[in-house]
Amino acid sequence: MTGPEATTAADLEEKLALMEGTRSSFGGLSPKERAAVLDTIADALDSAGSGLVGLAMAESHLPESRLSSELARATFQVRQLAERARSGEQLVATIEPADDRFALGPRPDLRSVRVPVGCVLVFAASNFPFAFSVLGGDTASALAAGCPVMVKAHPGHPALSAATFEVALGALPTELREVLQIVFGVECGTAALLDHRIRAGAFTGSTEGGRALFDLAASRPDPIPFYGELGSVNPVIVSPGVVRERATALIEGYVNSFSLGVGQFCTNPGLLFVPAGHQILEKMVDVVRAVEAAPMLGDWVAERFDEHLDRLAQRGTVRAVHRGTASGLERSPSLFATSLSTIGDDFDLLNLECFGPSSLVIEYESSTQLLAFADRLAPSLTATVHALNDEHDFVRPLVELMVEKAGRVLMNGWPTGVAVSPAMQHGGPYPSSTASLYSSVGGNAIDRFLRPVSFQNFDDDLLPPALQDANPWGIARVVSGRRTTDSVERRGS
Repeated sequence: MTGPEATTAADLEEKLALMEGTRSSFGGLSPKERAAVLDTIADALDSAGSGLVGLAMAESHLPESRLSSELARATFQVRQLAERARSGEQLVATIEPADDRFALGPRPDLRSVRVPVGCVLVFAASNFPFAFSVLGGDTASALAAGCPVMVKAHPGHPALSAATFEVALGALPTELREVLQIVFGVECGTAALLDHRIRAGAFTGSTEGGRALFDLAASRPDPIPFYGELGSVNPVIVSPGVVRERATALIEGYVNSFSLGVGQFCTNPGLLFVPAGHQILEKMVDVVRAVEAAPMLGDWVAERFDEHLDRLAQRGTVRAVHRGTASGLERSPSLFATSLSTIGDDFDLLNLECFGPSSLVIEYESSTQLLAFADRLAPSLTATVHALNDEHDFVRPLVELMVEKAGRVLMNGWPTGVAVSPAMQHGGPYPSSTASLYSSVGGNAIDRFLRPVSFQNFDDDLLPPALQDANPWGIARVVSGRRTTDSVERRGS
């Protein structure tokens, strides 16, 4: 299946100019107006669902059930962000009327609000053709913030990208259709990132690709924020008690997690730390062999996965326990093993991300040894500990360490599956992401595309609506330290 041709330099310039032309009008919409736009887009996606899922199946090789549930997640995400936008809480409108009796001397009238950063460039991901692509969380959160968006389509699903864009375009009001643009081609994406009209970038993909784009964004004469979700090994640490009392459930849960979606999730748990002297590997091999091969996203993914397995198998400190099958795009899970006692100076192998169904099982001799080596792990999106209720002495120092290493720490669970929820943190210290203060999932994802501005001693009619005395948008504001929707009475100048 062939997709649209690469966007030309002339087309890119036209699209950037159109986006820039909508920046003021779109950013000036009220929270309710902007939320209504997002709700309409979500409804349109639902209506076009069957056709879009069919295109996604043809291009991504993912099964219908997975894609249908992902599309439902994507539309839920759009509506959740619409609700956050509708509330106005993301604006953090704060008003401190003038106060001649202020402790440090007379204080002027001060008001602050968060405003859209401007045009945003979103690099779509390959492994989630709906949830992290043209109308995924990055696009939806930027639109919810009031920012025009240009999407650089992923080459893994170009026809789906074009079709999804057309669905969104049809859902947008005529006067807002230029607020969303799409481009194709690597060179076009790079050129757009360097253009002065782009004020922020968002990316989900490899560490190598994301870091290159991050460096470009920082190299501009006017550096811009770049929110990249990059590499992640997502370690899982297992206590002696769990191996002793529920090894079977642990093995089944772990194999299901690291092989889910053919291991093509950013939260795929690639490392399993277990106490020495167990029989985990012997039991795990049988479970791994029972997992059927399934197609990966494309040739480029399958080839890189094979190269990773070859490199791992060639490491003198690693033992290939089971090498999965490979036929066309289809791959079945592979299993490797080592121990902390034999790794020596080859420790960097523990920080090699594998995008595919592969796991490295590492034995540890003691909790002291485990803590010393865990401290050298690269940060990840997630870190997981499996332990019994009476093993808090084992758990506590590990959790303290994992809080330093990951954006999401799990107890007795599996990291695959990211809840679209306000309490979700999907991002962590580099290299898992380039901005650990922010999440790319959940309602808080909108915060990436807003910046605070203070207004001092302004006449009411010159203030943005969110800060005007009468509160015309009816949003909750913090006035003199108190959260309220009431109007404001000025007390002087």
